[in-house]
Amino acid sequence: MNIENTQSQMRKGILEFCIFSIIRRGEAYPSDIVEEMRGANLQIFEGTLYPLLTRLKNADMLTYRWVESNSGPPRKYFSLTDKGEMFYRELDATWNELANAVNTLANKKESLTTTMSASSNPDNPENPTTTN
Repeated sequence: MNIENTQSQMRKGILEFCIFSIIRRGEAYPSDIVEEMRGANLQIFEGTLYPLLTRLKNADMLTYRWVESNSGPPRKYFSLTDKGEMFYRELDATWNELANAVNTLANKKESLTTTMSASSNPDNPENPTTTN
């Protein structure tokens, strides 16, 4: 098993949520999204971002508007649609549930065998097979 592959899969799983989190705060230009994510230590490349933005636009989650630039071609700024905002709220709730569940499991200190031994002990008052 390769740790880099696992880390990459974990990042891909949260990429949409991170993009929604950034755009939700206001219109965003793609290079600003890349910069914001890199500032949070999440590596993303424009070659990954642009197809994802297009997919989200085609799903009516995002909209964009063109803004003339003082230097270079016009820029495309993305914002959430109402559907995208609702989707973000659902992702946010899911993220919080998952983060809490993972933290609960990752931060447990007791041994699984200790927990299982206690639950199979007939003298343990929390054992469901114990009758009083």
